[in-house]
Amino acid sequence: MIKYLEKSGRTREEALAAALAELGMSEEEILGSELVELPKSGFLGIGAKPAVIRVSYEAPDEEAAPAPAPVKSEKQQSAEHAAKAPAAEEAPAAPAAVPVDEPASYAEIRAFLSGLLERMGVKADIEISPRDNGGVNVNLTGSAMGAIIGRRGETLDAIQHLTNYVVNKNSDKHLHISVDAEAYRSKREESLTRLAEKMAEKAIKYKRAMALEPMNSYERHVIHTALQNYEGVTTSSTGVEPNRRVVVSYVKPEKPDNKPKSREWA
Repeated sequence: MIKYLEKSGRTREEALAAALAELGMSEEEILGSELVELPKSGFLGIGAKPAVIRVSYEAPDEEAAPAPAPVKSEKQQSAEHAAKAPAAEEAPAAPAAVPVDEPASYAEIRAFLSGLLERMGVKADIEISPRDNGGVNVNLTGSAMGAIIGRRGETLDAIQHLTNYVVNKNSDKHLHISVDAEAYRSKREESLTRLAEKMAEKAIKYKRAMALEPMNSYERHVIHTALQNYEGVTTSSTGVEPNRRVVVSYVKPEKPDNKPKSREWA
């Protein structure tokens, strides 16, 4: 008997992986898969829709009948009824305390982000701290940070851009504000550094230029910085935004000059 299962995910691959995990099958064991709905990123995470995939698989014609439920005593039924009784309502959690002596710029950042996150339907704690260079670090923590980060940090970058614009538009002194969520940026930098080194190794191995996927200016800067002292390769950027990408090029080593040097006679 052929059956169907629909699962969703941020991408087609994630939706397929979720379906295979639920069925306990590999991709070779299913009959086929069909993309029912394309994913949509939305704007700032609002209106985003996941990819929906339908998997067809063969199931046994006859399924084993469920075993009859055992007869329970009155004592067991009373105990279960007590366990299912609604618990007393818990008092709502108190909002995070705002520092009394918080600078005006911090208060403005907190107010803007609180309103933005509320409109996005996301609850998050907002932690603001100073940076060594005079800027401000903002770290968001909560249970729905995936919607805040977005695909490859695109939503997080948009939130950071809006926050900088709103806070600095009426200020004489520019304050650089870095917005992060669950330390995503540091993890992303580590991942990009590993990718840069891997592509550099390939460029040297195959003696050819290796083009990376399109990245924003910040991620391209991470790649350039990671390989600026990497022997045997050089980096450059090509293309037009938003499809601008880094190219890692092989550099042929200079041959040593083996020509005999003339002697200088005194």
